[in-house]
Amino acid sequence: MLRFFLLILVLGIIPIFGAESVTIPTMNFELSAPDSPQQLVSSLNVLVLLTLLFLAPSMVLVMTTFTRFVIVFGFLRQALGTQQVPPTQLLVMLAMILTFFVMEPVGKKAYEDGIKPYVEKKIGYEEAFDKTTLPFKNFMIRNTREKDLALFLRIRKMENPATVADVPLSIVIPAFVISELKTAFEIGFLLFLPFLVIDMVVASILMSMGMMMLPPIMIALPFKILIFILIDGWNLLIGNLIASIK
Repeated sequence: MLRFFLLILVLGIIPIFGAESVTIPTMNFELSAPDSPQQLVSSLNVLVLLTLLFLAPSMVLVMTTFTRFVIVFGFLRQALGTQQVPPTQLLVMLAMILTFFVMEPVGKKAYEDGIKPYVEKKIGYEEAFDKTTLPFKNFMIRNTREKDLALFLRIRKMENPATVADVPLSIVIPAFVISELKTAFEIGFLLFLPFLVIDMVVASILMSMGMMMLPPIMIALPFKILIFILIDGWNLLIGNLIASIK
């Protein structure tokens, strides 16, 4: 999908750079009935494209691993106790970069199977939609617990599907989201444990020394950062995060 948007952008920019003189077009905001079916189809294509662009950020949140990454990074910052370091914008961008890294094979297959044939006018809307969403559906189901899928199937009172293609997106997406949330919280819990031990040890030492007025976080923070650096925490965390994705 990203390549599709970039292709449209490139096709719109190339003529501008290749022309000797650029004429700024006039814009008309009047609404009128289409003169032909082809004009209606063109207008609908523009509407669909704008809708996809508007919904793209939401799709990133619910159909990819972005949820897992950003929540785990938030837990890590809280466990370290570094307040706003790293800043939220940096953590979100890191989660986005890792999401594109993980989802690139899925997006490439979706583009080759669905978007590219549709742009070349080899298939229609419905077939393009099914072929484009199928790789994402396979990915989400691989990373979704059966218990979560069964929950939404029972809510809809649906029978167990025979194949992946038979599972509707309205079932797969919410099941995938709650599975990602549970996985992210499990990883966050494991992240908190070693740093919690450091906080408890520092607090016990300060209390035994009678320094109860000194906040333990002030003494524990440098030790937590030092240990995180010594174990190469970012490499270890990101490597295990990506390895946990099926």
